Amino acid sequence: MNVFRTDWPASGAHRLWRSGTVVLEHTLPQNPLFDLATLAKLIESLPRENYMLMHTGPVGTAKKLWEEGEIGEVSGEDVIEAIRRGNLWLLIPRVDTVSEPMAALLQSVYEEIDANVEGNYPTFGRISDILISSPAAQVYYHFDKNGQTLWQVHGSKRVYVYPNRPPYLTKEMLEYVALYADETSVPYEASYDKDAMVYDLKAGQMIHWPLFSPHRIENLEFSVSYTTQYYTPRIRRLSKVHTGNGLIHTRFPRLELSDSIQGPGYAAKSLLQTGARRLGLLETMRRTKRATNFRLHPKKLGQIVPV
Repeated sequence: MNVFRTDWPASGAHRLWRSGTVVLEHTLPQNPLFDLATLAKLIESLPRENYMLMHTGPVGTAKKLWEEGEIGEVSGEDVIEAIRRGNLWLLIPRVDTVSEPMAALLQSVYEEIDANVEGNYPTFGRISDILISSPAAQVYYHFDKNGQTLWQVHGSKRVYVYPNRPPYLTKEMLEYVALYADETSVPYEASYDKDAMVYDLKAGQMIHWPLFSPHRIENLEFSVSYTTQYYTPRIRRLSKVHTGNGLIHTRFPRLELSDSIQGPGYAAKSLLQTGARRLGLLETMRRTKRATNFRLHPKKLGQIVPV
């Protein structure tokens, strides 16, 4: 079974993929990997380091509530039911590394993408996540440092996509995220919404936006989503130059730097990024203590218990 339902040339997606926002139809709601019973079993198999359980502020609240917890002694089915009832957000990152069928699915996804995007679009460094979230949960304004596609599998959500230019996205933001891998700390103003493109994404639809486009998400109902991320040679070069510029700006914050991905300047920044990574400097800069603030209530599903 093909992953995509939409005919790429007929939709124009083969041309828009590189620089536009694309919404396409897909078959993942019919894939047994995403049955709730199958997902419940997957949740039960995960060690603590292979999931993130977040308590978020409900849709309509501007103040960020973003605290991390743990499942505790709760079955996979009850975890899903707790998410239905509370303001919770369960992320299974790199699900392709803990499930061979999910790894095979990821391979199929990019075989179709690489074959359909116009003009040689080789992808690598591919990863995939599963996100299960409450009806009133939200994902705050942020952007991703690689190519990303959001696949809606169950339920629906509203996606706000913002222009990838100042003031919505700045060089300082690109460098900060490249250094610290902290996408959700970028500033957001409610006035930005007037320039956002808004999409109500339903089960069986996926959305792919231009590289580095900031976005935020509001659930419309209980939701299961699948996200896929990747690099191309161009995206990898941009990552290296943003990291190199960020490292230089930690010492010389006023220095004017190019973000060109060609020439000797790029080569020097690429070497700087590679050296910092190999010496563990980037890992040290990104290391944060993931405090566990709560666990799921084992009886009152949807409620949390402070720890």
